[in-house]
Amino acid sequence: MAKTNTTETIEALAAEIGENVYMDIAKWHLYLREAHLHTLLAERMYPMLLDNSLSEDKVMQILQDIPVRLGGGHREVPLADMLPMQSRVHLIDVLEEFQRKM
Repeated sequence: MAKTNTTETIEALAAEIGENVYMDIAKWHLYLREAHLHTLLAERMYPMLLDNSLSEDKVMQILQDIPVRLGGGHREVPLADMLPMQSRVHLIDVLEEFQRKM
């Protein structure tokens, strides 16, 4: 039962991230759900929320560690480099709000 609750919680977090956080590509906003990165990000962020150890530095390190493949894999760019400041702020806000509700 705990596994199901964890899975559901991660899915709910992924949905929040996917709806609110975007990459900026040539002034186009590509939301993370559309890029299929929202679940991966939620899985990486969830343990930090569980431990109540949310910090901007930890979030940025996670974003730095997630490669985004471009041009069919010819190049990889860290997700941190793809998110504009406004989107990073949205991500922190989503994580803080989600943690309050846990």
